Amino acid sequence: MLKYTQPRKTWFYPVSFKIKAVKLSLKDNVMSKDVALALDIHLFMLSRWRE
Repeated sequence: MLKYTQPRKTWFYPVSFKIKAVKLSLKDNVMSKDVALALDIHLFMLSRWRE
């Protein structure tokens, strides 16, 4: 079984980046999947920020 020997890397995103990503994903005719792909973040992360 795989065992982690070091803690996982946690990425830090500034609040301004999160706000920009959420605003882009809330626009009409824009899919959240495309925004996440363009900003190189996981779709689940974007959905958490939208909450």
